[in-house]
Amino acid sequence: MAMNLRLRDDQAEALKRRAEQEGISMHALVLRAVDDYLARTAQQAIVRERAKEQAAKWSELTERLK
Repeated sequence: MAMNLRLRDDQAEALKRRAEQEGISMHALVLRAVDDYLARTAQQAIVRERAKEQAAKWSELTERLK
């Protein structure tokens, strides 16, 4: 899938510098950033879901301890 990405001038310059430092294209760097974001937010969603499950499991005990 193709898409356009409009960056501010400062963002484009910073992205260009970072890509040059890492020896990869700006495109590859953006793809890496997207992959990192998706992995991190997926993990956060799993943690939130597990926390909800544990809160529900222990809600009666938690109420008694208040």
